[in-house]
Amino acid sequence: MSQSTNVIVYSSSNCHYCKQVKGFLEARGVNYEERNIDMDDKYAEELWNTGMRSVPVTVIGETNILGFNQTQLNKALADIHN
Repeated sequence: MSQSTNVIVYSSSNCHYCKQVKGFLEARGVNYEERNIDMDDKYAEELWNTGMRSVPVTVIGETNILGFNQTQLNKALADIHN
């Protein structure tokens, strides 16, 4: 199931939960843009401006999901297709 929805994952280089989120999305054929806060300070600033202070943060449509929460990820993915 290929999806063209704009999905963004804010991550850091050595984050176990970030890897889990990316694997979860990849297993479902969801294309996403990774924004690694270790690689670009601009991404860290964007993340701080959302009020979030840790990674991973997955942005799906208007929904920000902190951490690896399969229930929230599935719900947000389903909501953008309804």
